[in-house]
Amino acid sequence: MSTVTMYCTAVCPYCVMAERLLQGKGVSVEKIRVDLDPNRRAEMMTRTGRRTVPQIYVGDTHVGGFDDLSALDRAGKLDLLLKS
Repeated sequence: MSTVTMYCTAVCPYCVMAERLLQGKGVSVEKIRVDLDPNRRAEMMTRTGRRTVPQIYVGDTHVGGFDDLSALDRAGKLDLLLKS
């Protein structure tokens, strides 16, 4: 199963929902807290071109935020991505 990395903050409800969705699929999430380290936020913005959290990667594939993750799941494509 692919490694999942999520840029997040402690108080983000969308981060919590994304983590719950992934944990429900038996996936552990490596969280990168951008609220604790400004350098990590800058890294996230450079890597994704986005400023908002969560920003989720499955392996090397940038999924996007919670809405993107949820849309992939509803389309039946998230499980395939997680298995690749």
